[in-house]
Amino acid sequence: MRALAAALLLSVPAAASAGHHGESAMSENIEDKAAINAAVDAVYAVISGPVGQPRDWDAMRALFLPDAKMTALRVDGFWSGSVEDYIERSGPFLIDRGFTESALVNRIEVYGDIAHAWSSYAGTWTNEDGSAGSVRGINSFQLMRQDDGRWLVQSIYWQAETPANPLPADMEGK
Repeated sequence: MRALAAALLLSVPAAASAGHHGESAMSENIEDKAAINAAVDAVYAVISGPVGQPRDWDAMRALFLPDAKMTALRVDGFWSGSVEDYIERSGPFLIDRGFTESALVNRIEVYGDIAHAWSSYAGTWTNEDGSAGSVRGINSFQLMRQDDGRWLVQSIYWQAETPANPLPADMEGK
């Protein structure tokens, strides 16, 4: 998994991004958007796996800036913490129940060395009684380009879909 994350993050050479520093308009650079999509997909991949499969937490840490924040907006309030807090809090569930999450639609905007990706998602797991659980929602990723051209996550802020707050039609995917 660590090799997959590294390969995805290193897919855009530093020289390709060097000319984009200091742009004054939103970038439509296909290479930037492909690298950001790869970074978002790598986050989904590193937390996903079947019941009992350990996650590669070092690979996850490598996708985030050191002071990154993860925040879940819930019906009963919110939870916010560091990547380490997320691993401690959610890691056992991800492994014990099996959890797989993937992007439905990614909407990306880039300005200079910052990027925002609205990423609708679908996730599944196994409940304690063996039945399937599922969730959809939107992750808001904020990323920052590094000097070597890699895009690292500064924060993820997410909210699950509810009957009162369904996914927008253009974020539902296929």
